[in-house]
Amino acid sequence: MHVPRTTPIIVGVGELRNKHAELSDDAEPAVLISRAVRLALEDASISEKDLMGVDSISIVPPWTWAYPNLPELIAEKLKAKPNHLITGYHGGNQPAALCDEAARRIAVGESRLAIVAGGEALASLARFQKAGKLPPPGWSKPDPAAKVISPSDLSLLGENVGTRHSLGLPIHIYPMYENALRARSQQTQQENNRESAELYAEFDKIARAQPYSWRFGEASRDANAIGTVTKDNRMICTPYPLLMNAFNSVNLAAACIITSVEHAEHLRIPQDKWIYVLGGAGTSVHDNVWERPNFHSSPSLEQSIDAALASSQLSAEDIDAFDFYSCFPIVPKLACKHLGLSLTRPTKPISLLGGLTSFGGAGNNYSMHAITEMVRQLRKHTYRNGLVLANGGSLTHHHSLCLSWQPRKGSEGYARRNPLPQLTEDLFVPPIDEQADGPASIETYTVEYDRKGNPKVAYIIGRISQTGHRFVANHGDAATMQKLVDPDLEPIGLSGIVHQSRDGRNLFYLKSEAKL
Repeated sequence: MHVPRTTPIIVGVGELRNKHAELSDDAEPAVLISRAVRLALEDASISEKDLMGVDSISIVPPWTWAYPNLPELIAEKLKAKPNHLITGYHGGNQPAALCDEAARRIAVGESRLAIVAGGEALASLARFQKAGKLPPPGWSKPDPAAKVISPSDLSLLGENVGTRHSLGLPIHIYPMYENALRARSQQTQQENNRESAELYAEFDKIARAQPYSWRFGEASRDANAIGTVTKDNRMICTPYPLLMNAFNSVNLAAACIITSVEHAEHLRIPQDKWIYVLGGAGTSVHDNVWERPNFHSSPSLEQSIDAALASSQLSAEDIDAFDFYSCFPIVPKLACKHLGLSLTRPTKPISLLGGLTSFGGAGNNYSMHAITEMVRQLRKHTYRNGLVLANGGSLTHHHSLCLSWQPRKGSEGYARRNPLPQLTEDLFVPPIDEQADGPASIETYTVEYDRKGNPKVAYIIGRISQTGHRFVANHGDAATMQKLVDPDLEPIGLSGIVHQSRDGRNLFYLKSEAKL
């Protein structure tokens, strides 16, 4: 089989976890990333002399620390002088997207030897904060113009109809999708909880056996422990207790080395290290959840998977192993539903790492670890073809990447561009009424709980009965809240009335006679 000389291949992978007892060992993200890159270079048998040929460094931006120019800092630590210095945007789709982009540059001859890497030190940062040592001694100076990224900071979203109702965080949006899919699938709340708990119990087994996992070697969590609400596993936003939420306080880093077949031969990298990057694709939906077509499917997730497969000249049946991003159970559920895979008894792996709750969130960089593990498994011929689905935002951004120990079929080279548009197109979205009034019904919802285990506020996306227009609201009274947290009631589809309050928020009231 003729393989084009510029065919992109991954020739080196490296990753590490920095879990220890001494504060003096709490290294910053740049240091962890540099170590991971060194491990990847060593894996590829690339010498210090050949390292000078690195012409592209792409870095997934960390949540932990805001750097003025992290790729440049990594280049300095490696004593490399690349032409391409790229910082991705914040989003869990970035590992797959940056690898795909690096592969394209290699395929068109713009690059010969590329590094793609990322890492977090959120656990270390928390330890320094607890010790009253901020900024951490010895860490690089942060970018004074940058704002610290936090998944719990609503102010980053600006002023809009969502934030006026305190809605917009990942802990709100993913549960809204879960609840909508539950209603669409005609599950009871108990059936839905059991399904999620069984899924995450299986993922926990995977993570505990993964040496780079934050929970490597720790005691197991069964479905009962994951699905039962307790003091230590408190409800965050219905239907997800703590152990169904991503765990981000980790120190993890991972890196990939990508080159061409021609340059790998020039560097004399053994062929048993080569893993072919077959193709990738990514797209996004609107940032604002209320401006999406529905809450029981994800067009960007589905299109990303389908286009990556088509770009790689593969079908879904050709894939032997998947790693579906899993910050919350809903992401692998939507992926499995789209591909027709069983969720709790899949015939193929749907996670190589165990998800962000058990493996560790690693900020934006989780899927870089999935790519490195997929490469290791493919090298061993455990699987022939693998697909990594990376997810960012709140089911907002998706990028899929197909890898194989065999070159792509046919004579066509790597796709020259992302086959998908930046934003999904031709999707109908109902008109939005920022000031809502009149009879209405619930399209989806979630209830946020406080730290004492009491329901605090409900977030509701609904439809005006007369027009079909969509609105955002909070609960209007205690009776409505009581029904929204009733485990034997399905709130989605129930009717009520919405009014605007004096503070400008829409408040939704369920009809008192509403029944299951």
